[in-house]
Amino acid sequence: MPRFFRRLAEGVFDIEDLKERTHELADFVAAATRKYGVDPANVVAVGYSNGANIAAGILLLRPETLRAAILFRAMVPLVPDQPPNLGNVNVLIAAGNHDPIARIEEAQRLATLLRDAGAELTLHISNADHGLTGEDVDVAKSWLAGGTKCGRAT
Repeated sequence: MPRFFRRLAEGVFDIEDLKERTHELADFVAAATRKYGVDPANVVAVGYSNGANIAAGILLLRPETLRAAILFRAMVPLVPDQPPNLGNVNVLIAAGNHDPIARIEEAQRLATLLRDAGAELTLHISNADHGLTGEDVDVAKSWLAGGTKCGRAT
């Protein structure tokens, strides 16, 4: 399957490739904001599964790139050597309590990692597996419309 970065097995990431691809994507976002005159303070990542994992990687390695992120079915992609400063970043993690791939424990671990780095964090847990649901879309829409908070935060 096409992915943003290599994995060695289900849930096991090639960390060096992840780091390289994360920096490439962050550089692309920075170049695109300059080229198209977009205020970098308005950049919000929305990712599902592998896309959520690379967005989380950007938060952890290049936090200046994003103002906010919506991470559907995300895992902890890596633990950085130095914690980032996410004091001005808002994050919604939408997890499924029956997800066999991005298990709820991984979503909770990621939430703790980002919260400890200063992010304003909302963790929404739905009665779902790895697939996206209408509830996920509704929660993300409400979260965006409300500024940052909605749903069941834990």
